[in-house]
Amino acid sequence: MAIENVATTLSVMGGKWKPLILCQLFKKPRRFTELQTIPGVTPKVLTQQLRELEQEGLVQRIVVQVVPPHVEYRMTDYGATLCPVLRAMGQWGEKHEQRLNKMGS
Repeated sequence: MAIENVATTLSVMGGKWKPLILCQLFKKPRRFTELQTIPGVTPKVLTQQLRELEQEGLVQRIVVQVVPPHVEYRMTDYGATLCPVLRAMGQWGEKHEQRLNKMGS
């Protein structure tokens, strides 16, 4: 594994919020207000992160023409290629939580 490749991946989907946003969009398309339920994220930061993910081609912004119109975000096919990475992060996090719980007992 080349360190440069890991750095590239982190530059595209790294940080505190992007993996959490992608996890939400992995399940189904979401409206902005649904994504605001991610604990701790502010509307300003969420907007910024969504724009960056859209620029990278990982997320698509869709204007739904209903009355009143609204915007949804969905993971693109290219973004879905990160799902194995997100799953691995989730599995590691679960094991780490279990480890911490055992250490605290």
